[in-house]
Amino acid sequence: MQSTLDAILTQLPDYAIKVVGVLALFIAGRWLANRLAKNLRRNLERKELDPTLARFFSTMTRILVLVVVVLACLSIFGIETTSVAAVLGAAAFAVGLALQGSLANFAAGVMLVVFRPYRVDDVVTVASETGKVIEIGLFTTTLDTPDNRRIIIPNGTIFSGTILNVTAHPERRVDIDIGCDYGADLDATRKTLERAIAAVSARLDGGAHQVVLVGLGASSVDWQLRIWTKTPDFFTVREQALTAAKRELDAAGIGIPYPQMDVHIDGALGKAA
Repeated sequence: MQSTLDAILTQLPDYAIKVVGVLALFIAGRWLANRLAKNLRRNLERKELDPTLARFFSTMTRILVLVVVVLACLSIFGIETTSVAAVLGAAAFAVGLALQGSLANFAAGVMLVVFRPYRVDDVVTVASETGKVIEIGLFTTTLDTPDNRRIIIPNGTIFSGTILNVTAHPERRVDIDIGCDYGADLDATRKTLERAIAAVSARLDGGAHQVVLVGLGASSVDWQLRIWTKTPDFFTVREQALTAAKRELDAAGIGIPYPQMDVHIDGALGKAA
């Protein structure tokens, strides 16, 4: 009993020094973790990174620093940290396998926030859905469609497909296909369609508007009106152009043919019938 007490008293100063060292290391490590996390969050927000993403990165930085500090504290007491690190790695691997779909969506969300192919209030077509972007989350993007439906799409699906940003530019071109009668004079038809473009009040003044002959179809001579407008006026210009084209073509006596088929009956077959 006395020998055990003597051994404890002999080792007590060493343990006391280690305890003080561990406390000092933990306090310093905690201060460093908080300082790094705070500075990282401030820098990310200064660079206009998404606040949710900035908060996530700062929290992860703080946790990683604290894990390193705890492992260092354990090593001071002679505890083997290699096995602890192996257990943590195995646990992280298992969690990663279980959440691989969510992690893929998270990674895609980070890429969307960093590269910004679209922003909140943009109108986009993603995953075969068109709508106004309401929220860009870490895992999903929320859209409101023109008919007032809310659609929530996983970021992984969006980032792996084609992203069409409809409102990325302040101006857009409206393309309208129109078929005219083969019997109509080409020059007269072009002038008629140019008058239709001039009647569109919502078009851009001085824009590079065009009337283009695009093909000779099976039932019609195919033209295309190309009208530039401000992006918010896209559908207004489209409706005005269609209305003006129909009125001008009717006034000029130029028909808009519908698909038709000519059937020729062989002479011998006709006599037999």
